[in-house]
Amino acid sequence: MASLSPNLRAIVLMLIATLVFVINDTFLKLVTDDLPAFESLFLRGVTSTVWGVPLVLLTRNWGKIRFVADRWVLARNISELGAVLCFIVALKNMPLADITALGQTAPMLMLAGAALVFREKIGWIRIGLICVGFCGALLVAQPTAEAASPYTFLGFFLALGTAIRDLVARKVSADIPGPVVAMSAILVVMVGAGVAHLVAETWVAPTLTHWLYLMASGFFLTIGHLCIYLAYRHGATAAVAPFFYMFTVWAVISGLVVFGTLPNVLALSGMALILGSGVIIVLLDERKRRLRPVA
Repeated sequence: MASLSPNLRAIVLMLIATLVFVINDTFLKLVTDDLPAFESLFLRGVTSTVWGVPLVLLTRNWGKIRFVADRWVLARNISELGAVLCFIVALKNMPLADITALGQTAPMLMLAGAALVFREKIGWIRIGLICVGFCGALLVAQPTAEAASPYTFLGFFLALGTAIRDLVARKVSADIPGPVVAMSAILVVMVGAGVAHLVAETWVAPTLTHWLYLMASGFFLTIGHLCIYLAYRHGATAAVAPFFYMFTVWAVISGLVVFGTLPNVLALSGMALILGSGVIIVLLDERKRRLRPVA
């Protein structure tokens, strides 16, 4: 990806992140059908650590492992913990489509935060395209009347936690490697989920099949944390944020392949809006880069 512009590299990383996060969620859903939610999260943290430690070692970053406790890294990953816990609780009490649709407000919150905190110039065209992508996500998710419940607030807290996570990531020192940040996220969520399990659930012994699903989920989660961190660190928020909506597209594909759920016409139309807005963002970015004067 060395020949690509920083924004295009970031977009590719976001596409990979959204894909592997959905694969991770698919395996996790197969586990939570049988095991308690917080226990599943805790065990996924265990398997993610199994993958995360070799990643840190192979990238020769073990000397910087102390930065898992850096204040900005912890702030980022505590936001991640809050978002994940909200997601799990909401998921147990409302349809997946509803919580997915509410979570899709994260890019707009991220965009507003980038403009307010970092004075990043967004532009009305990009804002409009992000709104188009959000409308597409709603068409794909197609929330039901059940979304109007107290658990709706957890969906918004999920989006808020996700947006804060990616904004705080901008404050993490460039000297702290991505694998170390990903390792910290895994550990923070694992500890938080473990505490929540002890407080609210009863232990259910996992089977070999559960462990295989958890190992797969942990692998893709580790890669996802790394990619989404690098995407927002190296690309402009306005260019990267629209591709967050690919979560919804990958989720539909996962539903079709794994669970045999065929998307309807509205869902397919929503996917077209998401992809169309993303492509236009890329074209605008490349046009701006070509027209930029060379010093």
